[in-house]
Amino acid sequence: MGAFASVLSWLALPLYAVEGMRVRARIHRHPPPPGPVSGRVGAEEGDPLRLLVLGDSSAAAVGLKRQEDGLAPCLAEALGERTGRPVEWRSAGFNSATAGMLRDHVIHNLEPVPYTHVLLSVGFNDMKNYHSRRRFLREFGGLIYAVKARFPESRLYWSRMLDPADVPGLPPHLAAILRLRVSVLDPTGACLCRERGARAIPAMRGLVPEAFCDDGIHPSEAGFRGWAAHLAAHMHADR
Repeated sequence: MGAFASVLSWLALPLYAVEGMRVRARIHRHPPPPGPVSGRVGAEEGDPLRLLVLGDSSAAAVGLKRQEDGLAPCLAEALGERTGRPVEWRSAGFNSATAGMLRDHVIHNLEPVPYTHVLLSVGFNDMKNYHSRRRFLREFGGLIYAVKARFPESRLYWSRMLDPADVPGLPPHLAAILRLRVSVLDPTGACLCRERGARAIPAMRGLVPEAFCDDGIHPSEAGFRGWAAHLAAHMHADR
């Protein structure tokens, strides 16, 4: 199915290019919101968990008015509630970031903090940019190695790719093309995680429009809270 889906998606590339430009012209492109990119939540006392959320515009809280409502602080709060421990969090997210960009330009510039948990929110841009399976193998696989080398004591997680049909800002025919790309890259990422000591967390399904901000692409405050609760449940079970 993966090879067949890949061929179909390449045949659909001209339609994808035209429709993609129409969507980009229609939606408002948000910058990352103001606010701190690190903090501490939860209990006042106790040995803290240390959380890094590394990735694309979702990790950068694009679509929100405040960084404090983004994925990293929401996930820190959800983990703190489940564990009863304080959580120190840091977000390192960038608009349009791909796995290769994070591997080559971000990891080696991060502070050498002994993180206990690292979450990767990446893959959507690789998918929409039509990166090949071979390229994703190389770049996402290299990102996993780079994170594990930089933060060897951390538990590493990847939030798998959303079903494009659940993203209200994508027209149905465009979402159908992107589903073909997801069916190629997402299983590849999950396989790399199994082989290289990371945990691939299933994507949420059946999302409602209220889970997205006004561009119909990025999560809303409610969307980030729901996503964080979903991730925390899987991360807490992995003990």
